[in-house]
Amino acid sequence: MSKLVKITISALGGVIILIAIGVWYAASTVDPVRLTKLLSSSVKTATGRDLKITGPVSLSFFPGISVAAEGLSLSNAFWASDADMLTLKRIDLNIKTLPLLSKRIEVGSVKLAGLELFLQKNGLGKANWDFSTDASREPPDIKSNTETSSVSDDFISMESVSIADAHIQYQDPSNAISSYQIGRLSLADSGDKTVLSLGMKLQEQALELSGKTGSLSRLLKQWNVSSAQFPIDLNLTMNGKSMIIKGEVSKTPKTPPTINLTLNSKAFDWPVLGASPNHPPLVVSGAKSAVVVHQTQKPQPKYLFSNESIPFNLLPQAKGEVVMNIGELNLPKRKPIENLQATLQLNGSVIDIPNLRLEMGKGSADLQIKLSELNTSTPALTARGVTKDFTLENLLARLDPGSKVSGGSMKMAFDVKTSGSSLHQMASNSNGKIQLSIHQARMGTNFLNDAGDFVVTLLDSMNPLRKKTSETVLECAVAYLSINNGQINIAKSVGIETDRLDVALAGSIDLKTEAINLTIDPKEKSGITTGLDLTGMVKMGGTLTNPQAGINQAGVVNSAVSIGLGFLTGGASILAENARSMTSKSHPCRDALHPWSDIYPGAE
Repeated sequence: MSKLVKITISALGGVIILIAIGVWYAASTVDPVRLTKLLSSSVKTATGRDLKITGPVSLSFFPGISVAAEGLSLSNAFWASDADMLTLKRIDLNIKTLPLLSKRIEVGSVKLAGLELFLQKNGLGKANWDFSTDASREPPDIKSNTETSSVSDDFISMESVSIADAHIQYQDPSNAISSYQIGRLSLADSGDKTVLSLGMKLQEQALELSGKTGSLSRLLKQWNVSSAQFPIDLNLTMNGKSMIIKGEVSKTPKTPPTINLTLNSKAFDWPVLGASPNHPPLVVSGAKSAVVVHQTQKPQPKYLFSNESIPFNLLPQAKGEVVMNIGELNLPKRKPIENLQATLQLNGSVIDIPNLRLEMGKGSADLQIKLSELNTSTPALTARGVTKDFTLENLLARLDPGSKVSGGSMKMAFDVKTSGSSLHQMASNSNGKIQLSIHQARMGTNFLNDAGDFVVTLLDSMNPLRKKTSETVLECAVAYLSINNGQINIAKSVGIETDRLDVALAGSIDLKTEAINLTIDPKEKSGITTGLDLTGMVKMGGTLTNPQAGINQAGVVNSAVSIGLGFLTGGASILAENARSMTSKSHPCRDALHPWSDIYPGAE
């Protein structure tokens, strides 16, 4: 017998003996009861939560060591609505044999079936998936044995994970519940790569994610231990339309990760998220339906600009760059945005978008947006931009296909700075300038009636008889808004000219309280108001959510001298006053317009 054959036989024999020793060790030391206690103790130490296994636990040793358990549950945060954060019908673990010789348990694969996950945030912003609070509630003198520490250190080392029939439910601070169904999720390590496959539905939207990334298990192990490179090559599909996501995430210990990604798509659908109380059930791969419902009806908001906190904390605290290039971005129930191009520059607590360009029909927008101080309670926002070649007709048709508006060339420029954690705080702290102009548009009265309480009240104040006509011809409208610490001061800087009226607005809007204090000066052009010159007599008060029209007492006194009793009788004095107002030409649009370059350089 040759020396090579002897070495080969000896090696094979050694491997067989080693396997036999491993199986013997597993059979004699890893019994179901002990394993259950070991897992529960490890989870308790790591999360502060209780892991319960009520179903049978089984072991098998051929062809490898595998563990199966049924009826698992993980307790919830003490303040949460549900007793359990997680329940699981069945889990199957494949345990590697050789690490058992060192009294370590390493998982080769894990399969989860019937996962129910209940996620919740309370009114204080606490999330039930934040285990740090629960773990800190444990007494400091609790000690884990060597075996528990070993399991805790190596348990996240998994070569493959697969999930089937998962139901995820999220309850926000207002008690609105959103529910999603995952048909399948598969993560499998192959060398230095992880192969990913996901199939799920968000309401009626089919979402697929597939491709390769760097090794997830290796990334978790090296995250804050040594430098790690994590390449990404994924294909995200929404309703049959795909986006290619390529790039790399790199991590150096004790520093934020660096993210460099490119997102390219010829056409993509913006996902519809959020709760919908009357949404039909969804079925994914024969699984049970997932319905998005509201548990409680939200109260009427106090402010037009929401006071709910914006989840800035979910934005990545990272460095790097994300480049987006989407040929057509389809919006829910809207016409698409075309040629969306943007570069997001990430620098820790700062996200800078120095150039965001998009097109809608013949119109284009060039925007600059910067979010900073994301690591504070009041992030700062700077937004500048200009839009060109839009028309009111095309813009409103994208928002409402049934809109009865034609024409209306538009231009807008803005330069605004603000800070805050909600839209209301940002409106209250805003400073800057905004200017909008519209020329030559025809709009149906029905459309104007659907424009919102503020607009309807404003239009009724300008011309109480406007609803007697089916169409309004807008010759021009200019709004120049100067904002100082949330205060919008209007000094004849909002002007409107229609086929019947010339209108100028003066006054203020306080965005802190959303209080309105406007004086409306309409001048009649066509006799539609039966000869009454309303100049200075009408004002608007109330708030943006509850506007109210009233009488400007000073305006009434000034006009009463010339109008006299004709105000009540409709007599000759009214006709004379009306004729006088019609002969005095006004130019509210021209008077309101400011140089575009004062707002955004190059906007002329």
